[in-house]
Amino acid sequence: MIMDRRHFLMASAAAGACIGIDVHAESRPVINLQLGWIPSGNQIGEVCAKQLGYYEAEGIELRFQGGGPNIDGVAVVASGRFEAGQVSSSPSLMLAASQDIPIRCFAAGAQIHPYTFFSLKKNPVAKATDFVGKKVGIQATGVILLRALLAKNKIPEKDVQIVTLGADMAPLLTGQVDCVTGWLTNTSAIKVLGPDHVAMRLWDAGVKLYALPYYATANTIKTRGDVLAKYLRASAKGWGFAHEPANRAKAVEMLVKEFPNLNAKDEREALDAMLKFSFSPRTLAEGWGTMDPAVWQDQINLYAELGQFSKRVPKLADVMTLDILKATADSRAKIG
Repeated sequence: MIMDRRHFLMASAAAGACIGIDVHAESRPVINLQLGWIPSGNQIGEVCAKQLGYYEAEGIELRFQGGGPNIDGVAVVASGRFEAGQVSSSPSLMLAASQDIPIRCFAAGAQIHPYTFFSLKKNPVAKATDFVGKKVGIQATGVILLRALLAKNKIPEKDVQIVTLGADMAPLLTGQVDCVTGWLTNTSAIKVLGPDHVAMRLWDAGVKLYALPYYATANTIKTRGDVLAKYLRASAKGWGFAHEPANRAKAVEMLVKEFPNLNAKDEREALDAMLKFSFSPRTLAEGWGTMDPAVWQDQINLYAELGQFSKRVPKLADVMTLDILKATADSRAKIG
């Protein structure tokens, strides 16, 4: 859910005295990380950093703040209640910025978005032009992503039939649709499709979005950038630990200890998939969490073309900043 400026102002008023970096009883700065979902394996790097003492070594404390369908995490962070947040996809931050909500992305958790279109080998959707004449089963929130894909590849929307579905992938197996969507990192959900499926990533079809972007208010980045840098350095170290093959079972053990509702076997499989998106040739050169301004600008241009910005088209500087990444350039894990 994207907050407009009226709701932002209401949330700001409600936050009141909560504005600012929370301070521990021992005067150790606290980063409350507002998630856009119920805590999951997406936080495995932070969990490792927390349990291995990396945040403590930086002189800060991390607290996870769970999200969910009834929590507007962007509103919570924008109001000043919590210091930082993470959303599933970069368009949420672009749309908020277009409504004059003063938040900025300062790092990217996934270098390539795992959002994927799944089909069966007997009727494959392996490239953008294969969508023509197909029934695409997709969640309501994902329709704009399909529209972006069609626009990027100059395919008329009338040539594709959209069928709104939930998260269930079974309609593909029963023939109700020719294609369904999901994240390649959700290995448990993909299992139902069996080995006879075809996966086409949104990124490979030309729509280059970032997944799991981290964000804070412009004011927090300006006045407490040093604390965000400490958070990013420790987080990068935690993700570097989780990336090591010899550490992965231990990392999952830490994750399940932190979030006991998770299943260790499922998370171990998901971790291998997630790390393929968290690290890339770019992170090998620039370190975990890096991002490319050109990718952001391309996203802004595409969403402007689709008429998604009802108030104004945001400038690049309204959406993202490299300040925290530059401040931590020499200390973030360089792994590809």
